[in-house]
Amino acid sequence: MANKTWLITGTSTGFGRTLATFLAKQSNINLVATARNTKKLAYLNEFDHGQIQKLTLDVTNQQEIKSVVTQAQAKFGTIDVLVNNAGLGYFGTFEESNRDTVKYMFDVNVWGLVDMTRSVLPVMRQQKSGIIINFSSLAGLYSFPTLSFYSGTKYAIEGISEALSKEVTDCNIKVMLVEPSGFRTDWAGRSSDKALPKIADYQQFKQTIIDNAESAHHEPGDPEKAVQIIFDQVVNHTAELPLRLPLGKLSTDTAIDKYTKSLAHFKKLHDLSASADQPE
Repeated sequence: MANKTWLITGTSTGFGRTLATFLAKQSNINLVATARNTKKLAYLNEFDHGQIQKLTLDVTNQQEIKSVVTQAQAKFGTIDVLVNNAGLGYFGTFEESNRDTVKYMFDVNVWGLVDMTRSVLPVMRQQKSGIIINFSSLAGLYSFPTLSFYSGTKYAIEGISEALSKEVTDCNIKVMLVEPSGFRTDWAGRSSDKALPKIADYQQFKQTIIDNAESAHHEPGDPEKAVQIIFDQVVNHTAELPLRLPLGKLSTDTAIDKYTKSLAHFKKLHDLSASADQPE
């Protein structure tokens, strides 16, 4: 059986690095590892016996996206799994968040994912097979104070991915959203900008932002366990691959609690809501 080719964005740190390391150790995987600076991918050298390709990629650069897809296909022939992992975080109240900073976050988290996926889809459609893994977040299921714009990027990814999954079903392409809660990566630290509240009315959230930054690398989630679960779903449970995969107890508990309450809310409003229609 031919090796499956995985293409991962953002493999210099965090989940991307953990997943790339895991895949590099597998005997039947070709790995295309990307980062803005490929010097940061030297950790893969010890595993490379010709099955690893390291490529420069800034997901906001469409020419680099096209180049990566072309080079990956030229080297390995297929792109079987695309992992859209590259992303940024941002802590700040809605009113005080820096517009340019959060706009760039949307460019990376949303448009980078969109452009990457749109470039890989023709390859997968031609193959009549493929899996697209989009990293969302617990913040894509539930919005927390000081994460309004970050949640906005993840809610966008959720909506895009859900629609995409229905559009590509007949092409034998599957989509899975990964929704982690707190994991021991660089997200809450180096990978997230912060704007501490200055307005008096928002001072109650200042400590929340500080605590989140200080909790980096002490979260309950284990990235190595997470990537093992992701890999197992893709390899051993492809037929029933879930659209949404919450990872971490906080993520799955919060999702269940939110949607249980939401269901009760919508049922309560059902008759009122339906009354807005024209009579049948």
